[in-house]
Amino acid sequence: MDFDALLIVSFGGPEKPEDVMPFLENVTRGRRIPRERLEEVAEHYYHFGGRSPINTQVEALIGSLRAELAANGPNLPIYLGNRNWRPYLPDTLRRMKAAGVRKALAFVTSAWSSYSSCRQYLDNIAEAQAEVGPGAPEVVRLRLFYNHPGFLEPMAGRVRDAYALLPEPERGTAPLLFTAHSIPLSMSENCRYVEQLTEACELVGKLAGREHWQLVYQSRSGPSTQPWLEPDIAVALRAIAARGQKNVVVAPIGFLSDHMEVLYDLDYEARQLCGEIGLHLERAGTVGHHPLFIRMIRELMLERIEGAGRKALGERGPMPDDCFAGCCPAPMIRPTGPTGR
Repeated sequence: MDFDALLIVSFGGPEKPEDVMPFLENVTRGRRIPRERLEEVAEHYYHFGGRSPINTQVEALIGSLRAELAANGPNLPIYLGNRNWRPYLPDTLRRMKAAGVRKALAFVTSAWSSYSSCRQYLDNIAEAQAEVGPGAPEVVRLRLFYNHPGFLEPMAGRVRDAYALLPEPERGTAPLLFTAHSIPLSMSENCRYVEQLTEACELVGKLAGREHWQLVYQSRSGPSTQPWLEPDIAVALRAIAARGQKNVVVAPIGFLSDHMEVLYDLDYEARQLCGEIGLHLERAGTVGHHPLFIRMIRELMLERIEGAGRKALGERGPMPDDCFAGCCPAPMIRPTGPTGR
């Protein structure tokens, strides 16, 4: 196949305090989120000066990826299009069209199957193409990579690094919590989100030398009447403290970068809770722009461009290039999260 660009498709985030509420309104449009809830989440951004850390993270990823492609090929131009803030996907596709891009690969900054982490991005791309109209570039998404070694091995390294920060006598006994964004049960029941997370946790645990671990969830933003995936990280942390343990490692496997839901929900709120209950928390880093992760993106590109070998750890093998028909449908109740990146 002939491709002439790579499109990075991301969530987007505000750049300054004045952007925060318009950004949150974009994220939650059509979901009937109470104004007071948006104002509550807005405070998370104001705590960090009103700028989402996801912007810097994606810029760093693109910079590292440009260097990787320039050195090893394919040396394609890279564009960024966001779901919820500038540069918006339709604007980016217009730029690509004006530059003569006809067919682009797309890397979506999410490793998981669910409506909000997979299908919605595909819908956003299709909507942007329709808005641009005739001549809009064809966009071919790279496959999901939750079990690719280029994602799992760096994540295992981050876990090992976190354990190395604990006092040596505590390293063998401190529990390991993997965290991911909670989603409504009505969404999780129609996708492979939990299945994929569980498999990835098991693989990372083995690579990191940690046989025992627990998958917990964070950043819930829906009404109390709507059931979401549990257990919540706060419940798990309290249970660990109740057992008399003094240390815990938290690994945000569900997130690719240290964006708002990691920095605020884990580094601020979870640490604050741990201070109250006498628990010391070490938080593992995310993959970010780790060299192996950057190399993985290039390998995914080569799968599509020249039929290169497909890598995966575990028994399930690599994900297919295209989602199966009807996968990850929108839940009956529109999802209300995530609201912060």
